[in-house]
Amino acid sequence: MVVIRSVLGLSEQLQHRRSFYLLFIMTPTETEKTDRQAIEKIVNGRHKIKKEIAKVIIGQEEVIDSLLIALFCKGHCLFVGVPGLAKTLLVSTLADVLNLKFNRIQFTPDLMPADITGTDILEQDHATGKRFFKFIKGPIFSNILLADEINRTPPKTQAALLQSMQEYKVTASGATYILDLPFIVFATQNPIEQEGTYPLPEAQLDRFMFQIDVQYPSKEEEIEIVRTTTSAFKPMVDKVFSPEEIMNLQDLVTRVPVADHVLEYAIRLVRGSRPTDSSAPDFIKKWISWGAGPRASQFLILGGKARALLDGRYAATCNDVRAIAKPILQHRIITNFNAEAEGKTSLHVIDQLLDTIKEHSK
Repeated sequence: MVVIRSVLGLSEQLQHRRSFYLLFIMTPTETEKTDRQAIEKIVNGRHKIKKEIAKVIIGQEEVIDSLLIALFCKGHCLFVGVPGLAKTLLVSTLADVLNLKFNRIQFTPDLMPADITGTDILEQDHATGKRFFKFIKGPIFSNILLADEINRTPPKTQAALLQSMQEYKVTASGATYILDLPFIVFATQNPIEQEGTYPLPEAQLDRFMFQIDVQYPSKEEEIEIVRTTTSAFKPMVDKVFSPEEIMNLQDLVTRVPVADHVLEYAIRLVRGSRPTDSSAPDFIKKWISWGAGPRASQFLILGGKARALLDGRYAATCNDVRAIAKPILQHRIITNFNAEAEGKTSLHVIDQLLDTIKEHSK
């Protein structure tokens, strides 16, 4: 009996310990506490970033919000706007605020791939007289790369960005070099001048998370722009995040939960943009040649997660998906001659698609 009681006592002790371990698992872990702190940090950081950028850039609130969503999703952005709207200044200011290495490339017809990625040069060891090739890194080796007027260079040079945008590495002369993270490409296009340009192929357009249309400022904003830029005052911005903190927050975005109906809604939006899909509305089959691919679905969910975090919310919703649908879909939807004849752009089609595709399918 003593032995049995001892065994039973040991069993009760083990059961008690098991209950303690289960209770420990069910209570908030250090990771969860750290995540909560990170969410507070990203919300506060968003306000600080916008406050610092506002010292230099007047207005463009929606553009800055989209830019921050893309940043925390590891997404690249294509800015489309007429000259003089501070697209370059906005990107360089963001890099300064985030303490990231920034490089700008002016894309021209004579730009070569090696001008972006880097090239091997022949050097000589003065001690031994031996010659060897040394790789000199190009401007792509940065955290934020601004490809200014990207459509002014031939496709061969445009393609030099493809591997880096997708895989975060560069291959040159048979050797592969890893880029420093975070790495984001921001490209600009001028919608007016089309002579002597090379439109980006669909494969490269699809690499960009957002196409952001930069509009003219309001009258009040333009008055403030002229007042501040024609004075002797030169604003100084403070640093908000470090590269390590940005990468931690980018990882946090992927851990944001998404309900199944939100996931399905994003996928139905994207599939509904394809004229060959059985679920596509009639106006899509009439006006669209090619719809968005699976990368659009991924960006809708990732962007929804980042938007929720920046607002201080712990889960993405259908409203988040709708809010970012236009900049994600407009450069992935190709209209046909019928749409052009009726004056329908991809933005018109997306508006109608958002009105047609409901959150909950019947």
